[in-house]
Amino acid sequence: MDLSEKILKLRKANNLSQEQLAERLGVSRQSISKWESGQSAPDIDRLSLLGDIFNVTLDYLIKPSEIDELSIRTEMLEKQQEEIIRKAMKAQDIKFHILSSVAVYLIAMALIFVMHSYFWQLRIPPIVAFSILLIATAIAIFINLKYKKSRRAKE
Repeated sequence: MDLSEKILKLRKANNLSQEQLAERLGVSRQSISKWESGQSAPDIDRLSLLGDIFNVTLDYLIKPSEIDELSIRTEMLEKQQEEIIRKAMKAQDIKFHILSSVAVYLIAMALIFVMHSYFWQLRIPPIVAFSILLIATAIAIFINLKYKKSRRAKE
């Protein structure tokens, strides 16, 4: 793998556009395009910056090697795996938030129903039902914040 291929693969592995990389290096997007197509090569200062941005050595950038391509692919797969795990955890969090809130409100509604059925002759004022729903909201918020805090502690 030559320098142009390494720049292209490293840029993609780090989810950078040509514009973003150009901005970080202080060059034009066209320069990045020429480097990646092999029409030109970066100067030594830009090579050093590339090494810093991609966390690789100058030797890695300059010397050709087939092992380099495998390490880049491995890194890309690891990043994709991390993204999949992050999305799955986020979906799990959303599911927990929804189900826990629904459970709290169902309990609150059941309490209101029981109170209304049991004390039907007393005619419970609507403010009592409203108060129960406010308390249920506070409980749902507390449960979800506690879950979020425990999730962050695990990370």
